Amino acid sequence: MTKISVKNLNGEKVKDLTLTDSVWNIEVNTDSLKKMIRLQLDASRQGTRKTKNRSEVSGGGRKPWRQKGTGRARQGSIRATQWRGGGIPMGVGPRDYTFKINKKERVIALKSALSSKVQEKALVVVDSFNIESTKTKDAIKMLEGLKLDNKILFVTSDDAENLYLAVRNLPNVLVIYADEVNCYDLVNADVVVMDEAAISKIEEVLK
Repeated sequence: MTKISVKNLNGEKVKDLTLTDSVWNIEVNTDSLKKMIRLQLDASRQGTRKTKNRSEVSGGGRKPWRQKGTGRARQGSIRATQWRGGGIPMGVGPRDYTFKINKKERVIALKSALSSKVQEKALVVVDSFNIESTKTKDAIKMLEGLKLDNKILFVTSDDAENLYLAVRNLPNVLVIYADEVNCYDLVNADVVVMDEAAISKIEEVLK
């Protein structure tokens, strides 16, 4: 079993916590992890590209000249694809970039992301996120007490409103609920900070 220290918001050790190895100490499956991150990034793409074909451009309802006798090539519409301002042949349309991953692989990917943070010693566990102040300067003091810097991800078991308000002006800090934990946010963060209750919630779902 993997043990980790539980700290208070001043950075002082409170006790030790035993983590479930089947969630926090598996062999990292990099293929599944990369695939899950790509799924998240692709799902955020809008794919709102579009060109108009000849049925969608305006005008061209009348034949530009008669079929025979002019010496020019026959034409049926000034909005045909060979005309300036005409429709685009075989143009691009809206695209959905999403793809599916089966449930087992999603779970393995998330466990791999969590395990990688434990192995990198980039997981910090605190007893709770109950802070009284909502001031940014007090949040900075808290980060200094926990010796945290660079990109920080807070994972809370409840709304932790004061924490969210205190750190929302810090560009390198993100706060999410335990049930919102995902591979991209975990991998993108340099340090992940969770409270004990969030650890329990995650283990309950992924066991």
